[in-house]
Amino acid sequence: MDMRALTAEVPMVPRMPEDPAQLVPELADVSAALFKVTGNGSVPRPTIGLVQLRAGQIVGSTYLTVLHTGFLRRGGESEERITSVASWQDSPYFTGAERAALALVEAVLQPSAGGERVSDALYAEVAQHYDAKALATLMFAIGQVNFFIAVALVAKPVPGRSFTDPWS
Repeated sequence: MDMRALTAEVPMVPRMPEDPAQLVPELADVSAALFKVTGNGSVPRPTIGLVQLRAGQIVGSTYLTVLHTGFLRRGGESEERITSVASWQDSPYFTGAERAALALVEAVLQPSAGGERVSDALYAEVAQHYDAKALATLMFAIGQVNFFIAVALVAKPVPGRSFTDPWS
């Protein structure tokens, strides 16, 4: 496997020259449905944004990290909250419900040496903060970002470009 030298600059062009959404236009319907599901109001939009930012950080996607950081900034989130997502466990800027959501996304995305990723104890803790609809919405918000992780890692759109136009 060829690896780029650590000091080599990363090109400012997507790896995949064609826009996947143009190649598979049906993606627009799937994407719209996922945004509708996660925007149902049962989980605060900032919480979903924090979870999706953490997902981008966990998988090492600069595109997703920049994207969700921008969404959070435009939504009025403070720099302290945004920049401390990576170290949320010892940050004073998050509520118990947000901490539960961040713990859940980490459990889903990181392998567990000790067995199942989402333990019964974690599920119970998250359920203390979210009713059934909100917990399902949170689960789908994690699924939504997982859906786009493959695009971010395989096609490698250019970080910082418009969400609807990363291939220009």
